[in-house]
This record gives sequence, structure tokens and C-alpha cells, in this order.
Amino acid sequence: MSGSGPVLFFDSGLGGLTVLREARYLLPYEQFLYVADDAAFPIGRWQEVELKARLLALFDDLIARHAPKAVVIACNTAFTLAGEALREAHPDIPFVGTVPAIKPAAERTSSGLISVLATPGTVRRAYTKSLIDSFAGKCHVRLVGSDMLAELAERHLRGDSVADEELLTEISDCFLEQNELRTDIVVLACTHYPFLANRFRKIAPWPVDWLDPAEAIARQLVRVLGAGAATQPSLGPDRAVFTSRSQSAVLIRLLAGFGLALV
Repeated sequence: MSGSGPVLFFDSGLGGLTVLREARYLLPYEQFLYVADDAAFPIGRWQEVELKARLLALFDDLIARHAPKAVVIACNTAFTLAGEALREAHPDIPFVGTVPAIKPAAERTSSGLISVLATPGTVRRAYTKSLIDSFAGKCHVRLVGSDMLAELAERHLRGDSVADEELLTEISDCFLEQNELRTDIVVLACTHYPFLANRFRKIAPWPVDWLDPAEAIARQLVRVLGAGAATQPSLGPDRAVFTSRSQSAVLIRLLAGFGLALV
């Protein structure tokens, strides 16, 4: 592992900040560049062909412009669709992906009833179903695709009001009772959702383990960087780029709380 460029984090909006937060704790000297394709948000509603083409073109430009030492795709929808193609297109750049945490959920569940809370794009992806076949064959896995939850998380983060009733509508299908057993793990298969986890705990009909993959993704980044991880503080600031070119005061303040300067 070599290179002096930043570690590039990618998401469609603010969700990838959950992963960046964990990575900064484990890699305090790295320079981070956060890229949000918010002009395309929410990408879970895109058709696959158009979204894949957009992602490939966008990363061609990002890698040429910023020469990252590694890329973290902090988005289940983007990585399950385009991760393999991005690795083929940029073989010299290590990519760390985000996939639904179905394997650890299957290992932890006591009831055998697991729900995967995701965007519609992740739910319909063959990649997701292959993870279930490979790692959760003995479990009952319910896929719950939310049309609105990523947008509600963005509103919540920006300080807008989000009612409990709105959230409960999106998560209620996660809770299944079957043969005197109950769902005991909900996989948060979108990096936006952990920002709402405390709200989920309050409104859930019974306690479950809300499985957040952010720490595991950050640990994988540490492994990928290996001896190439920075050992001295970077000279430049950590930056954020939004494809909508938003410069709202709310966004600037929010990103500053994560140690990022909007450019």
C-alpha cells in the first residue's frame, strides 16, 4: 500500500459520515475526502443501468482529480451494484465496500428471525440475495425496502422535524412474530440509518439489536491500508465535496462537526 493522497469516502448523501467517524478514530493521521453525490440522491430509486453508468463516470473523474490512496464506498446500493466494475476499472486503487451485514446477523441471532432494513435498490439486488443464500440459509431473513428512510435521516441530521410516526411507518415491517419467536436483529443496510438508531430504539415494538456496519468497514480500511497508513498528521484539512455544489449554512455547520470543510 502506497500513495500520499487522501482516503476518499463516497456516499449519496450524509450517511457515509457514520463510517468516516469510525475511521477517524482508528486512523487519526489520515487525510479524508468525503464525496456525496447528493445531486443524485436518493440513489436507491435509480434504475440500475443509469446508476451504474453514473457511478463509473463519476469515479473516473474523482480518481483522476484527487488521486486517492484508497476509496471507501460507504453506500450499500452503490457498492453492491458497481463495486466489481469499479475495481476492474481502477485496479491500482484499493476499494473498501459496504454490503448488508447479513453474515454477522446470522451468527448473532437467537430466534433465527432477521430483518434487513435497506433502500429499494439494495433489497432488489442479486448481491443481497446471494449473501442470504451463502450465510443465512438457516434463518428467516425479511428484506424491508424503505422508500423514505434515507431522506428522513437527512432531514433529521439537518435539524428538521421528523415525527415518530413517519419513522415507524418505515420500520414496522421489520418486526415479525412467528412460532412464538420474534425478530431479534435488524441489519441497518444503509449508512444513513444509524443516525436514527436511537429513535428506532424508542419506537420499536420490542428490543432488537440494530446492527450498524460502520465499525467493521473502518476496521477493513485499516487492514487495507496496512503499513501504508499515515503515521504523521496530514498538512491539509479534511474536505467534503457535494455534487449539488450546495453551500448552505446548515450543511457547512453540520460538516464542521465532523471535522470537514465544504469545498
